[in-house]
Amino acid sequence: MKWIASAAFGMEGMTGRDLKHLGMQNVRVMDVGGAMFEGDFADAFRASLWLRTCDRILLVMAQFEARTYEELFQGVKAVEWEKLLPADAAFPIRAKCVKSQLMSPSDVQKIAKRAMVERMKSAYGADWFSETGALFQVDVSIRGDLVTVAVDASGEPLSKRGYRTWNGEAPLRETLAAALVLQSGWHPWQPLYDPCCGTGTILIEAAFIALNRAPGLTRKFAMEAWPCAPHEAMEAIRAEARKKFEEGSRRALNVAGSDINPEAIELAQRHVKQAGLAGRIALSVKDMRDVTPGTDVPADEAGVFIANPPYGERLDNARAAHAVARQLGALQKRCPGWKLCAFSADMGFEKEYGRRATRRRRYYNGRIECEYRIFE
Repeated sequence: MKWIASAAFGMEGMTGRDLKHLGMQNVRVMDVGGAMFEGDFADAFRASLWLRTCDRILLVMAQFEARTYEELFQGVKAVEWEKLLPADAAFPIRAKCVKSQLMSPSDVQKIAKRAMVERMKSAYGADWFSETGALFQVDVSIRGDLVTVAVDASGEPLSKRGYRTWNGEAPLRETLAAALVLQSGWHPWQPLYDPCCGTGTILIEAAFIALNRAPGLTRKFAMEAWPCAPHEAMEAIRAEARKKFEEGSRRALNVAGSDINPEAIELAQRHVKQAGLAGRIALSVKDMRDVTPGTDVPADEAGVFIANPPYGERLDNARAAHAVARQLGALQKRCPGWKLCAFSADMGFEKEYGRRATRRRRYYNGRIECEYRIFE
């Protein structure tokens, strides 16, 4: 079977690399949208459990060209839906159209739904479907007249790890936080500190990486309710992931953070506990101007600062965002040997920081285009 591991802009390569590390076959990074791979249900479940920068795992049912609604109807109807969907399956449709002849998502939804119903009527000899059973969310994506029909095996996005049930101001998506950690060049044996940690997402994702904790370990996926899925094999894969986390938990961990907002730190402490990391991540209420070597971070050991500081769109005040950039620049000067990585939409960040970044990567935080700047 063919699968798509969908990923946000800038994370396609990381998702493809992780798929290869998991041993997936015929991995191909797509120009946009993620990476494709081949495997069975167990492979897709393992990918769902372990991929850190992936949004969803989708089972590809068909790919064909369609420039008319009749071509779309016939293409969807030709799929052998009865091999995957039971008679009581719930099969809602999502549609997306980009630079194609068919540009109405609502019409694409209606046509695809009608085509599926016609196919199911013929396969099951029924005139009506209750759709009270397991969820098979169908995605119809049309890009440049190429139609990809897929079924979402994830359910909730994979960014929903299960530990963040409270949100502070401008929360950072878990998949994006993991990408920032992975791109920072931080090694798990090094100290890591977030001087404006908010509700703790970057710190938790870093700890997951260091302790070999599968990001999807404690959540459920839509495919687990599918009658055709190998449930015993999937539970064995989850049990193996639990064992790896138990073994990884014995490792030393030097991950800490602070924030000037006491409410944010209170939420971070709750999230750390829900992530199964109570006592492993040090958190404190502190102004980043007061973070000092020897007190908050090791003075004799080089580490990495990773920060998602408030910036113009979040503060609604560019002057305050510039002040934060200057404070981060001063922080790196106080801590010789430490690398600092900052994720911000502030285009004047480097000028205020006091130097140019060594490396840059572009990502989107929601709809906001941001740069991840790494200062060696």
